Amino acid sequence: MEIKTVRIEKPEEVNFILGQSHFIKTVEDMHETLVAAVPGIKFGLAFCEASGKCLVRWSGTDDAMIELARQNALALGAGHSFILFLGGGFFPINILNAVKNVPEVARIFCATANPTEVVVAETEQGRGILGVVDGFSPKGVEDDEGIKWRKDFLRMIGYKA
Repeated sequence: MEIKTVRIEKPEEVNFILGQSHFIKTVEDMHETLVAAVPGIKFGLAFCEASGKCLVRWSGTDDAMIELARQNALALGAGHSFILFLGGGFFPINILNAVKNVPEVARIFCATANPTEVVVAETEQGRGILGVVDGFSPKGVEDDEGIKWRKDFLRMIGYKA
């Protein structure tokens, strides 16, 4: 067995969700869930089929996000994994619970815009995701000024009243 990392390639501001599901129907069910949850959502989704033809199956509403999803899914190459890229102005916080509730979804590894490396195990059979390195390590503990900044920021972007 070999353990390696695969860097998610994307523009800095683009958010994505990486997860694992169990069935080819994931692609259609997730597409339907997303367009029902957020009208006008822009996204690209790719799913690594783990049996049969073992293709990267895909769907979406935005050509650039679809291409990101297909390229990154192929680079990951981990059976039953999916990656969902969100177009500008769309964020995981608005769809994460809907994605988790898709019947085929077994787990979510991350939902982020941070630089991300996926830790992958490769055997003779194939690849599997062991975990993710999402962003960077902490550089300290927030103080009163940091708490004030966090609270002000959440209000500035409209997530708190």
